[in-house]
Amino acid sequence: MRCFIAGGCGFIGSEMAKKLLQEEENEVVIYDNLSSGSLDLVKGIANDRRVSIIVGDVKDLKKLTYSMLYCDVVYHFASNADIAKAMADPTIDFYEGTLLTQNILEAMRVNGIKKIVYASGSGTYGCTGLFKAHEELPSFPISTYGASKVAGEALISAYCHMFDMRGTAYRFANVIGRNSTHGVIKDFIAKLKANPKELHILGSGDQFKGYMHVNDILDGINQTCFAHASNYDVMNLAPNSQITVNEIANMVVEAMGLENVKYTYGGGFGGWRGDVPQIVMDSEKARKLGWRPLYTSKEAVWKSIREMLGKE
Repeated sequence: MRCFIAGGCGFIGSEMAKKLLQEEENEVVIYDNLSSGSLDLVKGIANDRRVSIIVGDVKDLKKLTYSMLYCDVVYHFASNADIAKAMADPTIDFYEGTLLTQNILEAMRVNGIKKIVYASGSGTYGCTGLFKAHEELPSFPISTYGASKVAGEALISAYCHMFDMRGTAYRFANVIGRNSTHGVIKDFIAKLKANPKELHILGSGDQFKGYMHVNDILDGINQTCFAHASNYDVMNLAPNSQITVNEIANMVVEAMGLENVKYTYGGGFGGWRGDVPQIVMDSEKARKLGWRPLYTSKEAVWKSIREMLGKE
């Protein structure tokens, strides 16, 4: 199988490339504009004869279409990685989200590619509180990032039904791991390295979410994609557990061997405009297909902290 990975030099995309190459018969085309991804994340596979790395922008439809030649399936991980950026540039999630999905689908249609895996996200749901967010729940995003993911899902559904494609959109809990490019753990480690006596926490610290190690995400995709009978389906991948930002702060402080760290807070419940401070996701659909995450939220956080500190 020849696999095209849009955003293949990013955090999840690079790990997916490595996972796919564990199957000897697979070939991988990595396509990335390196705006947030890095060639360093794929240097371990760059010399594999089955790998092609193309530095290109998904907004360049002509180059994208040519680069997809002879591919069998598309993994779409390309998007704006920083939700908060939209406060300064409200158009970023259209041009670095919705438009990218449209171009990918059109390049697939021209090339006759029939399968797509899409990285959506929990931001599609908006604020659900402690109510379990399941796939049939209406979408009320509170960020342009979440809105772009909803738009991407809708476009994929339309193309799948109009042009006889098959697609699966995955709504992930917070994905973490060794090569995370952003997020609360990376942020806390950087802040504490700069000042080991004080840690500033955005929001109240009581934000409450599920966290998934990237390995569990990859296993979830591989075990469930295209298992559905319909042209298109949406699936949550999430643990049955959550953890607060304050708990994560305590774990990072402990792992770094620090004491008497003073916490200061940004105020309010959410960390920034568009942040969903509390979400509990239902992943029974994926579990009924045999998927089980190896790690709870707390275990995933511990593992990721140790990986980022070079202790694992």
